[in-house]
Amino acid sequence: MTENLSLAPGRHRVAVAGASGRMGRMLIEAIHNSDDCVLAGALDVPGSPALGIDATAFLGSNSGVVITSDLQLGLAEAQVLIDFTRPEGTLAHLAACQALGVKLVIGTTGFSDEQKQALAEGAKQVAVMLAPNMSVGVNVTLKLLEMAARALSTGYDIEIIEAHHRHKVDAPSGTALKMGEVIADALGRDLAECAVYERYGHTGARDPSSIGFATVRGGDIVGDHTVLFAGTGERIEITHKSSSRETYAQGSLRAVRFLADKPQGMFDMFDVLGLR
Repeated sequence: MTENLSLAPGRHRVAVAGASGRMGRMLIEAIHNSDDCVLAGALDVPGSPALGIDATAFLGSNSGVVITSDLQLGLAEAQVLIDFTRPEGTLAHLAACQALGVKLVIGTTGFSDEQKQALAEGAKQVAVMLAPNMSVGVNVTLKLLEMAARALSTGYDIEIIEAHHRHKVDAPSGTALKMGEVIADALGRDLAECAVYERYGHTGARDPSSIGFATVRGGDIVGDHTVLFAGTGERIEITHKSSSRETYAQGSLRAVRFLADKPQGMFDMFDVLGLR
């Protein structure tokens, strides 16, 4: 057992996947600064130059937790794993967590329908909190969008515009897709049938039942999302802008606390924040 764990009884023991990445480091820093959480494990991919290094070395601190690619070792002392990696990696982590009884907070995006089903099956054994965006503000925005969609169900065209940094590999963002799902559900539509992801050339007039998506990638944009309800004579825009990943880290720790008494089941940030 690491020094942190032996000196911190009663605290939430948290492991972090992708420990050397930007989000991984933000999560580790948030845990390091938390009063009720302690770092219990740090995972990274085989071959990462960070392997073998203390997970909080970048903070000028010694946690006693070494970054490892060995899932058994990295999860041995953890109660919950926070995972913001890639779908394939998250599913591998899920299998290890099932075997060890470790709960999962998942911020990974880009899952296929088949992969989402695998997560749902895993949640029958361990508690899983899955959300495309852990930000408290984003999830409040989702609730506002649900209300707006119901009130503006006719006579308004709906477009979702999102912007992220140049390194993001999936599009549209998981948050944008979640916004579309929330709006479509509120309108009684199926997003798979009404979403429009590309427009080029002679597209014809806009289908009033569609939900359009536009994607921007560039620079170091953390995450901007705007939903436009365009009617005749007026436009309503609901926007959320992230200036730091810190909000995702703090939301993740709220999810860790929420899962503390949940033995199994699939949850999202609406559950965590009481927005049902």
